[in-house]
Amino acid sequence: MNETLLHASAHRIALELPFTEQCWPFGPDCDVFKVGDRMFMLTMTVRGRALVNLKADPQKSLLHQEIYRSIEPGYHMNKKHWITVVPGDDISYDLLVELIADSWNLVVDKLPKRVQKRLRPV
Repeated sequence: MNETLLHASAHRIALELPFTEQCWPFGPDCDVFKVGDRMFMLTMTVRGRALVNLKADPQKSLLHQEIYRSIEPGYHMNKKHWITVVPGDDISYDLLVELIADSWNLVVDKLPKRVQKRLRPV
């Protein structure tokens, strides 16, 4: 997946998830995606390279980093709980859907039960 397609696909996938909001608290160069007022995805371009930061389960994060060369520890984030996806042939649309959905679910899982019931479609 190339630079342009990575960001465009990530934005489309994230905005299709229920109750996702897009905002720019860090300025116009960093797109932030939230659910329940908590971040689950950030997209930006750093030194000409597109980046997508996502929450990740620590064990899955390590496994993904071993399997996919285009998945790295989270750029400017907690390296244990965040990953960064960069453009590469090893990143497919389906993989990106899975990673973004996992990130969204990890954030929702940490919200109060009453909020979880409201956010998750039955």
